[in-house]
Amino acid sequence: MIQDTIAAVSTAIGEGAIGIIRVSGPDAMEIVDKVFKPRYAKDIKNWSSHTLHLGTVIHPDDGKAIDEVLVAWMKGPRTFTTEDVAEFHCHGGSLPLRETLEAILRAGARAAEPGEFTKRAFLGGRLDLAQAEAIMEVIQSKTRDGLGAALSQLEGHLSKKIKTIDEQLLQVMAHLEALIDFPEEDLPELSDEKLLSDLENIRTKLEELLRRAESGKVLREGWKTVIVGRPNVGKSSLLNALLDEQRAIVTDIPGTTRDAIEEMIDLGGIPLRIIDTAGIRETTDLVEKLGVEKTRQYMEQADLVLFVLDGLEEITEEEKELLQSLADRPAIILINKSDIKDRRLEEKDIYNLVKKPIISISAREAWGIEELAEKIRHLVFGDEAENKAILTSNERLDLITQARHREAIERALQHIRQMIDAVKLQTSADFLTIDLRAAWEALGEITGKTVGEDVMDKIFASFCIGK
Repeated sequence: MIQDTIAAVSTAIGEGAIGIIRVSGPDAMEIVDKVFKPRYAKDIKNWSSHTLHLGTVIHPDDGKAIDEVLVAWMKGPRTFTTEDVAEFHCHGGSLPLRETLEAILRAGARAAEPGEFTKRAFLGGRLDLAQAEAIMEVIQSKTRDGLGAALSQLEGHLSKKIKTIDEQLLQVMAHLEALIDFPEEDLPELSDEKLLSDLENIRTKLEELLRRAESGKVLREGWKTVIVGRPNVGKSSLLNALLDEQRAIVTDIPGTTRDAIEEMIDLGGIPLRIIDTAGIRETTDLVEKLGVEKTRQYMEQADLVLFVLDGLEEITEEEKELLQSLADRPAIILINKSDIKDRRLEEKDIYNLVKKPIISISAREAWGIEELAEKIRHLVFGDEAENKAILTSNERLDLITQARHREAIERALQHIRQMIDAVKLQTSADFLTIDLRAAWEALGEITGKTVGEDVMDKIFASFCIGK
């Protein structure tokens, strides 16, 4: 049982209209009584749960007024941490917040460690570990789809999937261990066919979760996306169209962009780290030459290449060579200036060189951007992207967004595959249970059922103080 009471500022650092200090633990009411002078409901210890009270924060030593605040009082276990919780809604300047927190600590609270409020919610059984981790996913979401995936995990959709597989593993494990421990009992045999059927079903579910892991990773981290092409094809105009602002200099002079320009955008719900690069061409200018070399390096490292061609000019040999180098990586070909009548380059001229999505656009008129967004969604989500509301259905929200979860599922899947092979070789039940238990323990790390104290501490240490 947790004996101490913790406190921390739970709002962002800096000046604002309101700043909130959260207090949680068995002595929360006693601490409020020492530092808060209510204007109306005087008897603090008789406050009803989930009520708001106006008053003044005072220093517990000398009674000096610090700030006029609202105190929200919430009685456990119907709170975030499952403990008694008080929240001081102060004026949002750094000084009143600091002085109020110091008064609360002086009254007997301890400064909270990073993520300690969420850790107490986990220890109190309100959240499992996957749900607790989703809180930071919500805070750090870069797009609406990313937020939807994080909220789904917070609501427990991923945990339910894991729990279903977990229960199947336990059923198989219980039957095998019963056969091992009680051979003399008249227990029904578990045929190899039934065992293989159960294991194949578990494997399919794990593979489906992993299939969604790459999409989840993109939503969490974004795609490093490089805009490449010859000078004056419209790369910088495309960047400005995507950003809806004049971020890059646009002129008719070749070689204007000497170095990479990088911006983060949300395109069709996908976070993209867009990099506009120097135009690729032969040049004697040393600075421009370095920029061209850097462009080639960015292409090698990119998650997605947007290759821009000039629709008013025929394709060059250098462009053909670069297009063919994109054969084994995600790329979209954009034929720019398609709003101008004298077009000389058609999609059929490109498709024979590289089998990649091709879109006709006008960077100047911001035409074709929506189609580009749809193509990128299709690259991330596959055929599911045809449903524009991909993340509105709970079934489609079960994305693995964290490397820790993905690695645990990969280990569980490896053990299940090994067990399937062992069953086919008619290995004894004693050996089968080794892989079965290892798979169960690996999945338990996701929800926290089998995770060690050191891993747990590391996870919560990555949270902000006050969360």
